[in-house]
Amino acid sequence: MTTQITHMREEDIDGAIDTIQQAFAEDPYNNWFSTIRNRVSLGIRCRWGLQHALFYVAKDAASSTPDKVIGTAMWLPPSPPSAPRSWPLYLASWSLWLQQVRMNLYYGRGGLNTKRYWIWKAAQHEAQSGLWTDERGYYFCNIVTVLPECQGRGIGRALFEVVMRRADEEGVNCYLESSRAEPNMRIYERMGFKLAREMLCDDDGDAIKLFCMMREPKRRENNMQADEARI
Repeated sequence: MTTQITHMREEDIDGAIDTIQQAFAEDPYNNWFSTIRNRVSLGIRCRWGLQHALFYVAKDAASSTPDKVIGTAMWLPPSPPSAPRSWPLYLASWSLWLQQVRMNLYYGRGGLNTKRYWIWKAAQHEAQSGLWTDERGYYFCNIVTVLPECQGRGIGRALFEVVMRRADEEGVNCYLESSRAEPNMRIYERMGFKLAREMLCDDDGDAIKLFCMMREPKRRENNMQADEARI
């Protein structure tokens, strides 16, 4: 397999949605607050991500279907935690919300349990407010998915590395929220992530736990070692 990682384009969205729906079909976090999200809802989110996130797709360039999306990743770029959102991002967020409302009116809620969505958002805000203290901001791994039949081939790692290399060069931390302790946390730990906090989302006793993990840039670690050697 020759894995090719590229920025997602409009024509990749349908394939990206396939990876999201299939990879998250048995995910405890996804099943706690939604059924399978419909393609319209996910398409709206993907198109928002094209403009305001770091959206990548993985393809097998050597296969008989070189244009097929086999993995997807969306990272949110860093911004100072204390800084207000920019006007373009503020307006884009409202546009995203209005599109979702219009979609809900036409198709229903797209599989989303809105009560649990807001429970999760409140827990996420509390966790990030406590953990995000670096004014350089954090590369936030919002989603990484790989088609089930393509898992175990290093595709997910490649989708991580494309941003982790950038974070290392810039000296910026990475952050993610894992829905599974096993085997996900062991995989993330091998890429340099460490458990920073457990996030509980509780809906009157029906709860899930997410695992907040942080990764420091390697360049910073190397520089610290060099500084220690000079002392």
